[in-house]
Amino acid sequence: MKILITGVHGFVGNNLVEALKRDNIIYGLDIVSPLKDGVRFTFSWDYLDKSNKIPEVDAIIHLAGKAHDTKNQTVADVYFKVNTGLTQKIFDWFLAQPKCKKFVFFSTAKAAADKVDGILTEDVVPTPVGPYGESKIAAEKYIQEHMPTDKQVYIFRPCMIHGPGNKGNLNLLYNMVRKGIPWPLGAFENRRTFTSVENICFAVNGVLTKDVPSGIYNMGDDEALSTNELIEEICKSLGKKAHILKLPKGMMTRFAKLGGWLHLPLNSDRLQKLTENYVSSNEKIKKALGVERMPVDARAGLKRTLESFR
Repeated sequence: MKILITGVHGFVGNNLVEALKRDNIIYGLDIVSPLKDGVRFTFSWDYLDKSNKIPEVDAIIHLAGKAHDTKNQTVADVYFKVNTGLTQKIFDWFLAQPKCKKFVFFSTAKAAADKVDGILTEDVVPTPVGPYGESKIAAEKYIQEHMPTDKQVYIFRPCMIHGPGNKGNLNLLYNMVRKGIPWPLGAFENRRTFTSVENICFAVNGVLTKDVPSGIYNMGDDEALSTNELIEEICKSLGKKAHILKLPKGMMTRFAKLGGWLHLPLNSDRLQKLTENYVSSNEKIKKALGVERMPVDARAGLKRTLESFR
């Protein structure tokens, strides 16, 4: 297949190129265009406005977007300009390409719900909180309002994605544990769904190569883990003993608020992300792909991610 990947030089884009380059011809669409093994050429976004400048492709994977800023330094307009505006632009281009039959849009679980009671499924009524989730759900709605009948369109809602090369909150936790700093949030008992980038690649390849119905699909590993279990896995990878402190929740909540004002590593958003219950069901995508389990289990995927940090 000939595949166009937006945001091809980002974390997920890099992993998808590695997973897909052997059997496909890959083009990129990004704000940067360095030479990259497996990518035939990377176009800039203004090429979409130039007729016949981008070759005909069979599928588009739309990754480009503004990630959630846990420091709250990004103004709302930026989220909507990037997450909603660029999605509308690339989706309109997709609709105008007669030979391009598949479109994969990477949304986020936060477009469906900021908090989860029980288990998140695809039929939930979306209630995003904040411009990140709101801009993603606006993009989803645009796609659904312009859904073609002769093409297949997939909206993926992944939970926290991780893997080798990831620079997100897992890296922050890893460095904290590596320095011997005790984990102070042991009093928060939670369960979270994580998403190994290998499972992302498996699902993308699946919808590109199989006759999978259009629709919204949650993305996540099969097992949910607590943050305390995550800390234990980090300690195992470092050969250290886990030091988990159960400090009062109220005290840590107040400290996180102070951290937001002082721009410390722990703020209210990050506290919520690290300690909330957020379990997402991946049963729909597994059924669509005809598998009982995802290829990489949660602990094995985390182990690979943590090993890469070394």
